[in-house]
Amino acid sequence: MARSSQRASVLIVSFLAVCGFLGMVYAEKNPATAHDGDSDVSDSLKEFSQVYDVVEQNYAEPVNADKAIYNGAIPGMLHVLDPHSNFFDPKSYSLLREDQRGKYYGVGMTVGPRNNKVIVIAPFVGTPAYRAGIHPGDIIIAVDGKPTDNLNTSDVADLLKGPKGTTVHITILREGTDKPLEFAVVRDEIPRYSVDLHFLIRPGIGYMHVSGFNETTEKEVQDALDAFTQQADLKGLVLDLRQNPGGLLNEGVGVADKFLHKGQLIVSHHGRSSPERRYVAAHGNSGRDYPLVVLVNRGTASAAEIVAHCRTTLALR
Repeated sequence: MARSSQRASVLIVSFLAVCGFLGMVYAEKNPATAHDGDSDVSDSLKEFSQVYDVVEQNYAEPVNADKAIYNGAIPGMLHVLDPHSNFFDPKSYSLLREDQRGKYYGVGMTVGPRNNKVIVIAPFVGTPAYRAGIHPGDIIIAVDGKPTDNLNTSDVADLLKGPKGTTVHITILREGTDKPLEFAVVRDEIPRYSVDLHFLIRPGIGYMHVSGFNETTEKEVQDALDAFTQQADLKGLVLDLRQNPGGLLNEGVGVADKFLHKGQLIVSHHGRSSPERRYVAAHGNSGRDYPLVVLVNRGTASAAEIVAHCRTTLALR
């Protein structure tokens, strides 16, 4: 209990320090209101500390400081200021960077919940899980001897990941077998493809689905375009950005560059304390103009919106 209280105090102090730092930055930018700003920040932080004390002393169960501050106070503050801003603790940030790199180290399969169990949705073709003989529908009951009864899919996925070349022992129940099956699977590099589907609808007309923008997306798009032109003269393209939540801005810029004229403005941004930065098409489409249909929906956001808007702008001119 003492350790929990000490950790809570450290988290609160850290949170207040961040807020105080932001207050000082604001004061330096606005010296005329510095005194009032300091007073407001100090009062607000004092109230926050008092509220947390009341919650910690009276809540029905022991208060998890990480949950209250990392998942509650800080994200809540950011959401009030801007619903599109997010806070990442070290674990969440690590998962974000893993997605952005376009690869991870593990066994190569998708897992999901079913009937309070964690099952294999599908192993990816050619991955360690696939080669080991793990099947869709297999129930994962233990990983390295640790039962999965009280674990969610994210927890199990974390256990399956690890350094390349290391071995993970997976215990599985399979329909039609009397005893659990044991698999010793050597982890390897597993690619996360952002261009997860591309093909010719008919000669000269391509279809490409881009699921996100990570560190390999621009190259994947170029590879898909090259594959199209090797099969036939590309006369049109359907670029599917539905359910694409975005990702890395520079990758979105690189993809947009391939469909625009050289020198055309792709996007610009500026902040309250930063100058405007403009991104223009550095290479362009080299004169290869062809009809392009861009598919979007409510799940299309961020860098995907930039790509869609740029091409729409060009088409309207």
